[in-house]
Amino acid sequence: MRDTLRELLTGQDAAFDAGSLALYTTDASNYRHAPLGVVLPRTADDVVAAVAACRAAGAPVIARGGGTSIAGNACGPGLVLDTSRHLRGVLELDAQARTARVAPGTVLDDLQAVAAPHGLRFGPDPSTHSRCTIGGMIGNNACGSHSVAWGRTADNLESMRVLLYDGTRLTVGTTSRSEADRRAALPGTEGRVYRELRDLVDGNLALLRKELSGWGRRVSGYGLEHLLPENGFNVARALVGSEGTCVTVLDATVALVELPKHRALAVFGFDTDIDAADAVPAILAKNPLTVEGLDIELVGLTGARSSDLPDGRAWLMVELAGETLDEAQQRAHELARRLGRPHVVLTDPAAQRRLWRIREEGAGLATRMSDGSEAWPGWEDAAVPPERLGAYLREFKQLLARHGRKTVVYGHYGEGCLHMRIDFDLLSKSGIAGFRSFLRDAADLIAAHGGSLSGEHGDGQARSELLPRMYSPEMMALFERFKGIFDPDDRMNPGILVRPRPVDADLRLRAANVPVMLGYPHDDGSFAEAMRRCVGVGKCRNTSGGGVMCPSYRATREEKHSTRGRAHLLAEMINGELITDGWRSAEVRDALDLCLSCKGCLSDCPVDVDMATYKAEFQHQHYKGRLRPLSHYSMGWLPLWLRFSAVAPRFANAALRRPRIAALVKRVGGIAAERRLPTFADRPYTRSRKRTSGGKPVVLWPDSFNNYLTPAVLHAATEVLAAAGYDVVVPEKNVCCGLTWVSTGQLGVAKRVLGRTLSVLKPYLDAGYEVVGLEPSCTALFRGDLGHLMPGDETAALLAERTRTFAELLAEAELPLGDLDIDAVTQVHCHQHAELGFTADERLMARAGIRNSTLDSGCCGLAGNFGFERGHYDVSRAVAEDRMLPAIREADPDTVVISDGFSCRTQIAQESDRTAVHLAELVAQALRRPTGDVREPEGSAR
Repeated sequence: MRDTLRELLTGQDAAFDAGSLALYTTDASNYRHAPLGVVLPRTADDVVAAVAACRAAGAPVIARGGGTSIAGNACGPGLVLDTSRHLRGVLELDAQARTARVAPGTVLDDLQAVAAPHGLRFGPDPSTHSRCTIGGMIGNNACGSHSVAWGRTADNLESMRVLLYDGTRLTVGTTSRSEADRRAALPGTEGRVYRELRDLVDGNLALLRKELSGWGRRVSGYGLEHLLPENGFNVARALVGSEGTCVTVLDATVALVELPKHRALAVFGFDTDIDAADAVPAILAKNPLTVEGLDIELVGLTGARSSDLPDGRAWLMVELAGETLDEAQQRAHELARRLGRPHVVLTDPAAQRRLWRIREEGAGLATRMSDGSEAWPGWEDAAVPPERLGAYLREFKQLLARHGRKTVVYGHYGEGCLHMRIDFDLLSKSGIAGFRSFLRDAADLIAAHGGSLSGEHGDGQARSELLPRMYSPEMMALFERFKGIFDPDDRMNPGILVRPRPVDADLRLRAANVPVMLGYPHDDGSFAEAMRRCVGVGKCRNTSGGGVMCPSYRATREEKHSTRGRAHLLAEMINGELITDGWRSAEVRDALDLCLSCKGCLSDCPVDVDMATYKAEFQHQHYKGRLRPLSHYSMGWLPLWLRFSAVAPRFANAALRRPRIAALVKRVGGIAAERRLPTFADRPYTRSRKRTSGGKPVVLWPDSFNNYLTPAVLHAATEVLAAAGYDVVVPEKNVCCGLTWVSTGQLGVAKRVLGRTLSVLKPYLDAGYEVVGLEPSCTALFRGDLGHLMPGDETAALLAERTRTFAELLAEAELPLGDLDIDAVTQVHCHQHAELGFTADERLMARAGIRNSTLDSGCCGLAGNFGFERGHYDVSRAVAEDRMLPAIREADPDTVVISDGFSCRTQIAQESDRTAVHLAELVAQALRRPTGDVREPEGSAR
């Protein structure tokens, strides 16, 4: 079947290699299926051709959008059609009619961005809005936080153009009786479809009205209620939530709603989540936009209690709209008086975003319990009528206790839909048997409360087998009949909704492990457990919002260059079915090649995936006993070459200014021809520094970049530290953090280098000295990666504890700083964003009279050795152009550009007409001049 597809799809964006298949074996669910192939259609005609190839080969079709399905309805043993890569965009927008026609792969946030200037938006807004697609939302009948006000996807769909497995194209939507009769009289598939749909409804009106009426979160099963005469015989809406089992969406026309003019977010505190659930009916009477719930466990997983939360152990976030801000606030305060609960009312957008971030990242945060244990979907989004929510939650907690399970509860309380990750054991036979038993009991409980197994994610493999516990045999027969009308051969996402695969089959988790070099202290020393961190929520596929993660995906839009894609490949490498050569895998190597090791995932991924560490591990294992890329010997051993250059720096600089010599060095060193080679300082800092005396001693870390290339930064820091009352101490022997060996996966060398460094630093650490770093990547290594590299080493732990950034050390110091009275923009180093934080820097800037704007510009694109390596320049440049370079160009010429990272400053210097400075240099100027113009430091390479 795969060979037939490969032959039929020659010339299309189709892939059948092991690496491509491995990327699509799973979604955000517990399930795994190796696909037959993957197609990335560019046009609707490409979709038609791909389905025709499947028809000729007898292969199933698996439609896929952002791959964020938690139910397992976007992975299967067929040909995957990934519309998110190319088949995207808003095709038409009619602001007067409040409609938009969109391609199925359009990301929700992209539609919102086009609609917003017209004062409009698409109503449904799942927490994955930055990467979920409209096609996927149609497949699942997605809802989101604002469904209280604006309904489900089905409620906001006008019409669709769809493709059947037999090649028939249909335009479907609301259909009058006369129009339905007209279409039923047509020859061919279209006439048959409408005749059979009409007969299905006419013969079962009472059953459909009895079982499919009720509140809006009944997402499980097919939406046959939309075919009832009183609902306009709407075939498009009936197909919403069919999870790719009936048709493939070619494009869709959706309804838009008017943006509220003003909003207030009222947050109410409760003693328990059950108390919060009991309060929902009273809140709904006030017509809120949202009623979202979260508990103290979820808040605790963020690492800190938000100051925006009132007293309590569970909270409801209630958003209210108004024509004016005063009206919105008044409505919020009126509700607060009625509830009589501790509360805050937030109108500041930044404060509102902080809380929404906790709520939106719940699916990722809740995958690791507070005790570090793993938790999984499975009973992810069951829903009951809101007036039943408190009673249901009480009984559900009793069910959890009987099964010995625990969970974190959050979700759409206003719609009676609760999200949970439960600590199922999915690695042992007995655990899987317990998983199945729990789901059966939970399904019976939800049915007893008149609820739905799924409230927004769809049934998929996670719940399809349980549908007979919710619906009568007669309704299940109608579901099968409906599926057969569109897909009589059962080739559209088979095993979902009807004739289902078992809920406990095809589970993706594996207990297999592999020997590793690094420690993985947060994953019990297990690489396999580290790989289970990625649960597929896909935040790394964000292309429109802020943050750092994931720069290579933002540049290429390819799944294999996302954090999730790389994590899936590494997991498949351990699994060994598709990727069979383990650490020697070329597929994994190539996917990791464009990973910038920026650590954006460590800070931005809700489950703390650390792809930079995994890449270092893979490179170490992959190249063990083999020749490495040339750049590993040049850039990886850069600290050694810099030390050699210090013997005759002027001679080295003169030589490298000769084009032929520079070209030879680049060619031999595996360095991109487009890059300018750095200029070596006349004298490194360690040979030219001024001695200080008196005060509290502190070790100033002489990182290789600043020491040999920009010693002015270290000199400036010395001046400031001395003024703050510190005696600056520099290690007498050569030291190095080993960063360049870590980033190129030369972990054996890195550990030896670090071992020598720790022996040099030990006397200082034992004496109580702190270590202050100026280069964020080196400082972050001491605070973070050192635990992976030297697990159990007491000196390493002490160094991690005593390491400070320049701004952190000066936070409480008395400094005679003048008011520089300048504007600045700051590009924060990715490793500082991930490991160190930036609050202390902003406070220090304010003390020095620097009016700073911190850029939300992501990675600079150079990323140490990455941007210098041959073959990486285009991606490096694209990453910089994504946000950083445009932001710097937009800054006023008099605005100072600040960046502490040597890589960031280099990228800015080489790719723009601006020069960035280190914060230490500006603070030193504030010491020297109470007021006045600030110039870019002179001779920073000298």
